[in-house]
Amino acid sequence: MDQLDFSKIDWSEMATASGDTLQMMGFSTLFTFLIGLPLGILLYIFSKSNAPVLIWIYRVLSFIVNIVRSVPFIILIIALIPFTRMIMGVSSGVEGTIPPLVIGAAPFFARLVETALREVDRGVIEASYAMGASTAQVVRKVLLPESLPGLIAGMTITAVTLVSYTAMSGMIGGGGLGDLAIRYGYYRYETEVMIISVFFMVVLVQVLQMLGDRLVIYFTRK
Repeated sequence: MDQLDFSKIDWSEMATASGDTLQMMGFSTLFTFLIGLPLGILLYIFSKSNAPVLIWIYRVLSFIVNIVRSVPFIILIIALIPFTRMIMGVSSGVEGTIPPLVIGAAPFFARLVETALREVDRGVIEASYAMGASTAQVVRKVLLPESLPGLIAGMTITAVTLVSYTAMSGMIGGGGLGDLAIRYGYYRYETEVMIISVFFMVVLVQVLQMLGDRLVIYFTRK
C-alpha cells in the first residue's frame, strides 16, 4: 500500500465541497421539517378519526408515504430528474439535489412525527377536548408541546439521514463531500481525499447527534 500524502489535497476545493454539503443539508432539513411536520400531524389526526372520508384519506396518504420511503434514495434521485429540472432548472449540483432530498426525507420525518404524537398521554388529549378545545388547539397546545422531545429526536435522526443522502447524491454529480469522495477517491484513486471527506461527514454527524441529544434532554427536563 502506498504511503498516504495529505499535502496534495486541494483544501480550497475541500472547503467548497464542505460548504456545499452544509448548504444541501441545511436547506433540505428546513423544507423537510416544513413539509414533514404538518404531514405527520395530518397522518396522526386522520388515523384517530371515525369519519369514513378521513379514514380513506389516511389510507391514501399512508400508502403514498410508504411507497416513497421504500424507494432507495439513489433511484429516487434518478427518477426525479425530470421533475427537478422542471422546478429548479438543473438536475445536478447543490440546487438539483435539494428537491429529491426533501421528497425522500419528508415522508420519513412524517412517520417519526406521527409516532411521537402517538406517544402523548391519551388522557391529556381527552381532557383537553372535554374542556372545549378544538382540534387545532389540541395540536398546538397539547400534542406539539408534549411530544417536543420526540419531535426533536426525530428531526435529529432525519438530519443525520440527510447527511448520508447528500453523500449518495455524489453518484450523479450532486456536489458536496460525497461527490468529492467519489470523483477523487474512487475514480482517481486519491485515497487521501476520500479519507478526509469521510472524516468531515463523520464529524458533521457527531455534531448533529450531540446537539439533538442535548436538546432532547433539555426539553425532557422542562
